Amino acid sequence: MSVHTAAWRFLVPLMALGICSPVLAADRALLIGIGSYQHLPPKLFLHGPKNDLVAMEGLLTGSLGFERSAIRVLKDEQATRAAILRSIEEWLIAGTQSGDRAYLYYSGHGLQVTDLDRDEDDGMDEALAPFDLVAKDKDWDGAITDDELDAILERLKGRAITLVIDACHSGTISRSLSEDVSTGIDGARFLPRPEAMPVERALTRGLRIDLGVVDKPARINESGIVAWSASAPYQVAWDDVRLPAESRHGVFTAAYVAGQMGAAADANTNGLTSNAELFEYVTAQSAAYCSSQEKCETLDPQLETKAQNLGSSAVVPAQPSVEAKARYQPASSDGAGQASYQDANAIEAIGDIVGKVDAGDVTLSLDRTTSMKAGDVFKLTVASKVAGSLIVLDVNANGAATQIFPNEFAQKITPLSAHMPLTLPDEYYGFDFEASGKGESAFVALVVNDPVDMAEVAPKTRGLKVELSARETLSEIVSRLQKTWTEDLDKRGIRWSVGTLRYHVE
Repeated sequence: MSVHTAAWRFLVPLMALGICSPVLAADRALLIGIGSYQHLPPKLFLHGPKNDLVAMEGLLTGSLGFERSAIRVLKDEQATRAAILRSIEEWLIAGTQSGDRAYLYYSGHGLQVTDLDRDEDDGMDEALAPFDLVAKDKDWDGAITDDELDAILERLKGRAITLVIDACHSGTISRSLSEDVSTGIDGARFLPRPEAMPVERALTRGLRIDLGVVDKPARINESGIVAWSASAPYQVAWDDVRLPAESRHGVFTAAYVAGQMGAAADANTNGLTSNAELFEYVTAQSAAYCSSQEKCETLDPQLETKAQNLGSSAVVPAQPSVEAKARYQPASSDGAGQASYQDANAIEAIGDIVGKVDAGDVTLSLDRTTSMKAGDVFKLTVASKVAGSLIVLDVNANGAATQIFPNEFAQKITPLSAHMPLTLPDEYYGFDFEASGKGESAFVALVVNDPVDMAEVAPKTRGLKVELSARETLSEIVSRLQKTWTEDLDKRGIRWSVGTLRYHVE
């Protein structure tokens, strides 16, 4: 018995091509940066937001193609609660219509307040701190809550919405900060509750809490929202305290801007920086910062958007040159005017969807050369430096994929052991793999180090049996892996690695 899978059968950055985002008259951006606060002591002030605003305005008018006249900036005393809500109403909501881009950025303190409408499991609403925030005896007064943000996003429905929050959106902070919980710490973008106590209070982290728009993934998936935040629940966002005070910026904002201004985030060097590549870039930059700071245990930025957007361009090209058109194609519209591009070559697009650099942590090899003829019999071997659950896809140039593993033919489907190669098929399968079809193809192996249930996105029942859409299937898998790991005391990103192997069938 033999089984045939689907495949067995100008490298110039977009900006260099003169490609930029379409400038629509009604596109609007609102940038909010608050470092000093009217009613807070100077020890709780932040130095980074003022520099973040400059960087974000440069990104919007540069790579993202916004006119300066389409950007409103609220800084420090300009960013009172009333002024923020009025600008959202007049500038973003009334000033845009369906299909326009609406961009909302906040740099400053995050905090928690008592949940008055009891829609949060932990009894607390996540919130942003306007300039005129006031500390009462046991709570903050005048914050802008996640419920209010949800209502705003609902009124912006139909626009291509980008929400970027460079603030800590969890009031329960890291253990390493617990002794400072009631006084704050230099560079940390959180405000403790007015009655906050040391370590005993800081350790109550059993419930998942985060910014309202991020903890409602169903809403994200049904809309045109692309939501970025600087840290996972229970983590702290930071000013870069390695720099002199006046030169500081948000760690997340600096990486987010740098990843879109050039090719730094383009991991597969195909000239297109995708959302997934940008996410992996800001994650790596955040982790590098955290490893250099004693007070910072982990820092995992968050991206919430439709899975199909992961492989699409973070910087939206408008009028591609003839050369670019040969390489890139419009991505599927998400129904809210969020036009973007993707690599037309399904093999090249793998890197855009995965986002990660193939660092050699997962290796694949064939028992013959990677250039084969139709009918050649072969075996595939996968090895990983770290143990974990294995998913293997075979992707061909036409964009079709077959799930090689897990499958129902394997006698045992157990986690891959570290440095213990797994060869497919083994003697228990009762059949061979044969090369078929013609052209370039690639095997993609993902090893998930945490015990994450992947059955919903990679069920063994479809292994070797069903022809899949490579872009859709891989996007769904990667989207699942971008979620926060919540089984440990410390919340963090899920740990996983990827390896690829290209081959050719004559």
